[in-house]
Amino acid sequence: MDKVIGIDLGTTNSCVAVVHNGTPTVIANRGGYKTTPSMVAMTEAGKKLVGHLAKRQAITNAEHTVYAAKRLIGRKWDSPQVKQVLETASYRLVKGPHDDARISLRDKVYSVPEISAMVLAEMKVVAEDYLGHEVHKAVITVPAYFNDNQRQATKDAGTIAGLDVIRIINEPTAAALAYGYGRKLDKLVAVYDLGGGTFDISVLEIGSGGVFKVISTAGDTFLGGEDFDGKVIDWLVEGFQKDHGVDLRKDRMALQRLKDAAEKAKIELSTVKETEINLPFIISSGRNEALHLQRTLTREQFEGLCGELVQRSIQMVQQTLDDAGIDRSEIEDAVVVGGMTRMPMVERAVAEFFGRAVGKGVHADEAVAIGAAIQGSALVDQTQKVILLDVTPHTLGVAIAGGGVEPVIEQNTTIPTSSEKPFTTSRDNQTAVKIVVVQGGSDRADQNDLLGEFTLGGLRSARAGEVQIDVTFEIDADGIVSVSARDRDTGREQQIVISARSGLSREEMAKVMADGRGRGPTGSAPPPAAAAGEFEARRKEAEALIAEVDGLLEPVRAVVGASDYGRDALHKAKAAMERARGAIERRDPGGTKEAVDSLGRTLRMFKGVVSKG
Repeated sequence: MDKVIGIDLGTTNSCVAVVHNGTPTVIANRGGYKTTPSMVAMTEAGKKLVGHLAKRQAITNAEHTVYAAKRLIGRKWDSPQVKQVLETASYRLVKGPHDDARISLRDKVYSVPEISAMVLAEMKVVAEDYLGHEVHKAVITVPAYFNDNQRQATKDAGTIAGLDVIRIINEPTAAALAYGYGRKLDKLVAVYDLGGGTFDISVLEIGSGGVFKVISTAGDTFLGGEDFDGKVIDWLVEGFQKDHGVDLRKDRMALQRLKDAAEKAKIELSTVKETEINLPFIISSGRNEALHLQRTLTREQFEGLCGELVQRSIQMVQQTLDDAGIDRSEIEDAVVVGGMTRMPMVERAVAEFFGRAVGKGVHADEAVAIGAAIQGSALVDQTQKVILLDVTPHTLGVAIAGGGVEPVIEQNTTIPTSSEKPFTTSRDNQTAVKIVVVQGGSDRADQNDLLGEFTLGGLRSARAGEVQIDVTFEIDADGIVSVSARDRDTGREQQIVISARSGLSREEMAKVMADGRGRGPTGSAPPPAAAAGEFEARRKEAEALIAEVDGLLEPVRAVVGASDYGRDALHKAKAAMERARGAIERRDPGGTKEAVDSLGRTLRMFKGVVSKG
């Protein structure tokens, strides 16, 4: 049975987990960290860096290091959120061919799903290192309040990364799975999830039979740690401009240094009362005079700067309870997840709202990935008793004459579901109607997301209001929306399966997959003959390294096999050989090169162990 990994593709950090022998396990990366920065960089030489390597050089390579790409995924170029990122990001955004936001790194332009795919591919490798074999299937989590376009963009990113994404599930629902897995519970819980870039709140019923039923959900896909950092950055920039008359936002490297310092200060203020922000030589005054930034930020000041952000989240919690018709006193446990919930003022606000200490039965950074792994395991192993009943986070409806919207499936309806509503013609002698499908909470069609449209023709000629048309919406367990319209008089029917738009066309997806831009090296593609020659050279090098490493397994086992370090080293060596064999079989030049680098490091380490033994 294939292992299914669970990936929490986060704004700031990402995490991967797997259910192994019935136990959910979070997998550490090569550096021993259980989370990996969701950052991608391109060096001057055209080398792609992901995770910790990208973060370490972010200050010196600010213009070509991408962070918080999740906040852009599936968004239109002219959206308010993209405009905000344009004003604050140190990297460059450009308008894509489908009115989407794209990212320019060196001499290439990447769609946001491609950038996210690079992070997902890194998580795939982390899992393969641990398991010792290739991984093909994954469950990936998204904010509960993501719309269809954002969900499809995330799924496309998984596909580009070489993963079969068997399910997309909501982050707070995944956290609830981690909280309730293996426990005989009958509880009404609220999951408050404040991460690096997004906020979600979900209310769930957890039953002792392994049933997890979402009752209500809400959120803000542009509220998270990035906004708290932004408040600190604004405070630093305004103070510096007042003192020196210089706007630090106009310098990309200075802006990246400010971001790094703001994030560190935010983290420190969760455990100390004040912190010093010291950035020497932050910028030159233009008169060959280096300027320095030095400020002390207290926790009280920080909470004053960011208090309204926390209150925004609490207002959404109240709205979610109101939508569900539930009083806060009925909530039996308030589970908090996401790195931002470590902040004292966040924990305090949630505890005060619910009138109880917050639940800390799950790890703030790891719970979502664990829940995704649990769901993935349950999807392929029918013996596991986990039943997940989620809801649609947004209302679905039809645009009507006058620019309004007629809801067909309301927000927080349990899926899978279907609903039918009658409509009629709006003009005399109208022989065709256009069905415009929208998603969102506004009563104005142009203020919602357009999902798709189709035309039902062949209607009989009659006065306005006489021809009756039944419109049916269906949403399956994967959240795929189908819409059909039927003329009651003739039985004539037309339907459409909504294909959400990620920003990449199907043709572009095929090209990206062929180029391997989400996985392999990102430099200019060599001519076919050169690529074939390069692959053959790498193949021979990889096969020689496999033979050498394989020959040293027993000698190394004899020296260090009894220790945890030794067993781990041997396990990783076998995994590296398996990846190399897989890359050779696929004739993957990029994968073979990475395997050669990994096996080379392993061989040097093994030789050192044997010589000392």
